[in-house]
Amino acid sequence: MGCRVLDPTMSVALLLLCVGVTGVLSGASDHRYKADDTVPLYANKVGPFHNPSETYRYFDLPFCTPEHVKEKREALGEVLNGDRLVEAPYKLEFRVDHDSKSVCRRKLSKEDVAKFRGAVAKDYYFQMYFDDLPLWGFIGKADKEGKTDPSENKYFLYRHIHFEVLYNKDRVIEINVQTDPSALVDVTEDREVEVEFLYSTKWKETVIPFEQRMQKYSKSSSLPHHLEVHWFSIINSCVTVLLLTGFLATILMRVLKNDFVKYAHDEESAEDQEESGWKYIHGDVFRFPKHKSLFAACLGTGTQLFTLTIFIFILALVGVFYPYNRGALFTALVVIYALTSGIAGYTATSFYLQLEGTNWVRNLILTGCLFCGPLFLTFCFLNTVAIAYSATAALPFGTILVILLIWTLVTFPLLVLGGVAGKNSKVEFQAPCRTTKYPREVPPMPWYRHTVPQMAMAGFLPFSAIYIELYYIFASVWGHRIYTIYSILFIVFIILLIVTAFITVALTYFQLAAEDHEWWWRAYLCGGSTGLFVYGYCLYYYYARSDMSGFMQTSFFFGYMACVCYAFFLLLGMIGFRASLLFVRHIYKSIKCE
Repeated sequence: MGCRVLDPTMSVALLLLCVGVTGVLSGASDHRYKADDTVPLYANKVGPFHNPSETYRYFDLPFCTPEHVKEKREALGEVLNGDRLVEAPYKLEFRVDHDSKSVCRRKLSKEDVAKFRGAVAKDYYFQMYFDDLPLWGFIGKADKEGKTDPSENKYFLYRHIHFEVLYNKDRVIEINVQTDPSALVDVTEDREVEVEFLYSTKWKETVIPFEQRMQKYSKSSSLPHHLEVHWFSIINSCVTVLLLTGFLATILMRVLKNDFVKYAHDEESAEDQEESGWKYIHGDVFRFPKHKSLFAACLGTGTQLFTLTIFIFILALVGVFYPYNRGALFTALVVIYALTSGIAGYTATSFYLQLEGTNWVRNLILTGCLFCGPLFLTFCFLNTVAIAYSATAALPFGTILVILLIWTLVTFPLLVLGGVAGKNSKVEFQAPCRTTKYPREVPPMPWYRHTVPQMAMAGFLPFSAIYIELYYIFASVWGHRIYTIYSILFIVFIILLIVTAFITVALTYFQLAAEDHEWWWRAYLCGGSTGLFVYGYCLYYYYARSDMSGFMQTSFFFGYMACVCYAFFLLLGMIGFRASLLFVRHIYKSIKCE
């Protein structure tokens, strides 16, 4: 059956070795088989087609269950991804054909029939792995034609599965699965039913080399009409960048040039002439912001998340990632986040001490909890929901313990080491102008110069540069599309960073020109505001572009997307502030500050 699946996952084996996380990263199976060898077939999960997070164990439905269910040992990322592989009841021997072979004959009770009917009504699909190649199919079909009342619908269970396997010499290359539309079991009514489950196997030789067997799964995202849309997205984003840079280069630079000429003329003509514009606040522009500990923690965490994103892109661009490498993206995220925590500690502590902060230990703890804290609380709530639903998304206690150990033994020590290194760096804050003892009063501003309208203006342009690509990412993570065009995604990410930096610099200039010197937090909030726009897009995607439903799927979608958008906010806020700081230092270096 042609359902494409859900997770755009990847591989990071070398990093796993660094922290001693053991387990087999799947997808790179290189097994060679002889005739009659049993090729491993694992049943993974079942679940509603439109709810990718709501998946259950295969044998939660009353299929033919072997006496001893043998579970496959899984890596950390596979468990985080909700994979729970068990040996399937079907036995497929290499190059051995079967025609209507019986799996088992069983009597379905009324409760079993009700379970199957509920599953068919919700469009349940099954997922399996054959020699680490993914395959899917629907478990049944609903007959709704010509019926307006849902109670009149008929529900049928497929009882005969046909496997078609392609092989090249002694290796498995491809597998397709189909269900026999003529072998149906009526599960519309609550009554006991006698069912014989069957399967057929057909082996065919192919010339496709083993190295290309995964290309089938990545072709869909590289089709010409899809690429056209992606390139249109890139061109749209580039036009946005060019317009913005053109605006900055012509308007802002001309205005700055006029400002420099004016201020130089003022200095020559009348020393006692009253200053105006951004030069007027030179004694306040480098006054440290309020809540400096929180500000430094935001910068440190944003820098760590930026580094994490760059590492993920590097792994993607060198060809490490391929479709359906089970759970490896999650493994990569956990491990790289742990290894980069020292960057957060160093950045936050060094900047906090530049801001003349005194309690660097408290600042370090705040940095460690700023992103992990909300993520942990969200995880606790969603894991409780998954446990209540008995879904595979519920993490076992052992996995939670492994993650806590990684945080305790890797993340936290590296965070402290980074903090100590930051404390010992003793870098002074580079300010071209001296700060006066008493702050000037900020003049009253019109409503559109307040923080929230400025954030709305700052977030709109960067969001408009990425929104086309966002749909494909959402359809991959929260749907069944495959996304493999990482080079285009990386270009879009670079464009996002450039637009964010430019728009924040422009707004910072206008703020300073209006003699408002409280620009530190404003630059950070304006830079990060794109994250809020992305969360707004989540609402649109959920209600207009997807068929997700139910409390569990809704809470998973909005819960985890809130964490992702919060990470975006921290990352882009850091970019916006760093760009603004460079700009402010540059313009105040160019004039004589007295």
